[in-house]
Amino acid sequence: MRYLPHTKEDIEAMLKVTGQSSLDDLFNCIPDDLKTKESIDIPNALSEWELNAHMEELASSNIACKEYKCFIGGGSYDHYIPAIIPYLISRSEFMTAYTPYQPEVSQGTLQGIYEFQTMITELLGMDVATASHYDCGTALAEAALIALRKNRKANKIAVSSLVHPSHRQIIHTYINPAGYEIIEIPYTKEGLTDLAALEGMDDIAGIAVQSPNFFGNIEDLKAFKDMADTKKILFIASFTEALAFGLLKNPGSFGADLVAGEGQSLGIPKSFGGPGLGLLAGTKKQMRNLPGRLIGKTSDTNGDNGYVLTLATREQHIRREKASSNICSNNGLNAMTAAIYLATVGKIGIREIAQQNHDKAVYLKTSLEKAGFESAFDTSFFNEFVLKAPAGFEQKRAALVNDKYTFAGMKLEPFYPELKQHYLFCATETLSKNDIDQLAKEVQ
Repeated sequence: MRYLPHTKEDIEAMLKVTGQSSLDDLFNCIPDDLKTKESIDIPNALSEWELNAHMEELASSNIACKEYKCFIGGGSYDHYIPAIIPYLISRSEFMTAYTPYQPEVSQGTLQGIYEFQTMITELLGMDVATASHYDCGTALAEAALIALRKNRKANKIAVSSLVHPSHRQIIHTYINPAGYEIIEIPYTKEGLTDLAALEGMDDIAGIAVQSPNFFGNIEDLKAFKDMADTKKILFIASFTEALAFGLLKNPGSFGADLVAGEGQSLGIPKSFGGPGLGLLAGTKKQMRNLPGRLIGKTSDTNGDNGYVLTLATREQHIRREKASSNICSNNGLNAMTAAIYLATVGKIGIREIAQQNHDKAVYLKTSLEKAGFESAFDTSFFNEFVLKAPAGFEQKRAALVNDKYTFAGMKLEPFYPELKQHYLFCATETLSKNDIDQLAKEVQ
């Protein structure tokens, strides 16, 4: 078999070193009652073309978003990916050398991460950014842990109920076993986080607010920063749509201490839900508290540019008990993808894409309201919004998936039981005017 390169002579030589007479002897340490006595029912091997045909048959049972019109966001977004990005990122220099295990030798990888950090700090308006995390949820949980470690007198973190539901669950998973607690901040009838509810909250180490929030509405981040300063705690801003900052002021301009977000929109396909790209940035004051890697730029003895692993507060580089996080690094390939995307579209391109997202979302909302939907919130939004559907919409929605290859909104009741018949809609640059008009016609 081509996947097993060892010859009979190789195996005999290795067994001689181990003192065993056969491969089966290697497993003598396993009790007999734990061993499988019968042969495993594995299908016969397939040829390469038979295997490809089998895999294509399995794949055809899935729904591919390219064949469907998607009016769903909720933390994962359809965007055009320039053809140059998959071409460049598939080059072996990027695809195989994605993490600097031997830092100073990995100059290309270090430079790539450095460029990524530079562009992310500029996008978010922060001083420093780490070399990426698994997704927004884990990055946000890390930010919550930073706040709790900074304020040892407090054992609670206040998190907006309009932070993505999955991300709130991840925070629970991270901090509850350590004896910490989440206090969820309710939302108002305008679909915004209730700032007034924070006034009576004591014993909290930080405030985490997502903007645009899960309903797509734009929060008043400055008001939450002022509240955090009054309480002398950290303010954590979160987001799931990185391209929103092509139009909106970034979190750094409002004085956020930490920013945790999702970078999937930056050239990374949805891929049935992953992988994502967790972004975590902070002020210089928080630099030594950030988990993961920070790459710096310096000069070598010849005066040429050199890149170094300036800080690495993870268990690969320091004693495990001293690490600020044991799982904090994303596959660097996603960070490189985001860097290439940002460099490709540039500042003007990001603004133009963001403007298209906003304008198409406004047109979609207006079209659906004419078709009988009711606006749930009279609040500014970016490319997502909530509507109350007319009677019978759920049946039409199911029919659209089956007959028209269209995903028409996300049902909110499973996440917010009080919002029956409410749906979260999204529009990006991938949808045309005809797509929107056709949806409005189908749901009337």
